[in-house]
Amino acid sequence: MADQKIAVEQDNLMRAQGKSMYAIIGKMVKGDIPYEQKAVDDAIADLEQNVAKISTVFTPNPKEQVKDATYGSSQKIWENKKDFDSKIPPVQKAIADVKGKIKDIDGLKVAFKSINDRCSDCHETYRLKLK
Repeated sequence: MADQKIAVEQDNLMRAQGKSMYAIIGKMVKGDIPYEQKAVDDAIADLEQNVAKISTVFTPNPKEQVKDATYGSSQKIWENKKDFDSKIPPVQKAIADVKGKIKDIDGLKVAFKSINDRCSDCHETYRLKLK
């Protein structure tokens, strides 16, 4: 049975991570917004907290996509949940490795690449572009 509520919960979790990674850290890295230490520290803390929730939030399979979403979850997640879950610890490690060590834009650029590369490892297989 399809469940839009579960799909929305999963989408909201990924959007929260996207906000930290791309709307805050990514924009600073690109120079679109000024470097601000508190915003960086908060974004890293939010990522750390939200990434820890991925396995649990993605345990139920909603069997549908969020209406009008740009990205969605591949059914491959639930076909190979063990592999999906194995992608989470490297993201957590990348976050832990940089937490509290970013002090300037150069450090942020290194951190962004490290974390983003680990996120992409999962997105390549388990995220769908819907439109």
